[in-house]
Amino acid sequence: MSLAIGSASSSRNMEFDDNNKTIGGDNSGVMKTNDEDHDGGERTERQMSESETSLYATDHEEEDDESGSNKIQLGPQYTLKEQLEKDKDDESLRKWKEQLLGSVDLNTIGETLEPDVKFLSLSILSPGRPDIVLSIPENGRPRGLWFTLKEGSPYNLKFSFQVSNNIVSGLKYTNTVWKTGIKVDSSKEMLGTYSPQPEPYTHMNAQETTPSGIFARGSYSARSKFLDDDNKCYLEINYTFDIRKEWAAT
Repeated sequence: MSLAIGSASSSRNMEFDDNNKTIGGDNSGVMKTNDEDHDGGERTERQMSESETSLYATDHEEEDDESGSNKIQLGPQYTLKEQLEKDKDDESLRKWKEQLLGSVDLNTIGETLEPDVKFLSLSILSPGRPDIVLSIPENGRPRGLWFTLKEGSPYNLKFSFQVSNNIVSGLKYTNTVWKTGIKVDSSKEMLGTYSPQPEPYTHMNAQETTPSGIFARGSYSARSKFLDDDNKCYLEINYTFDIRKEWAAT
């Protein structure tokens, strides 16, 4: 996802199958229930592959990865005016930057080093239903249940944001989901590089489908972040959501 479970860009898609009673995208499964053992009683086996071990990394490991322990050193930053001046003799690079910047007024923002990205709205779109417009609290922690999704339903995540001061490079979206304290999904999507402009940008993720079945339904906790290639975080949201048999009443 983006906000829920299962994404084409996720490190590992999670599926919930009532018939096989497995959690996981392959036959190895995180949890497998055999029908009977040789004594005639039911028994449960827990199996974990190497790939699943990485999926269940601790929060500390995730934070270490985002904090940039292996971060590429990108070199010094430049203001927009400095960038244009520095490459004025390289015609192709100058034209590319001018195309990226468009009608940016350098007199108002050209002296600022740090870009700023402000997220204006987040919405969940599902065919045949009104959009779910999510409020973004200043502290990044919505009170109570943030939203409910119907199992087996297609949806897209749409958000709008505004860039100011300087070019933001390598803006990306990360999302981690837990169920009963166990990490069940982790995804990352590269959004791109954006120049400052008065008009907001709009981005829509690829369509996804919520999982279905008894093991998929329930309550989840999640953390979403928007970061650039310096790992500067512009928005972090910690929230809870449900997957149910039906959509929440509107």
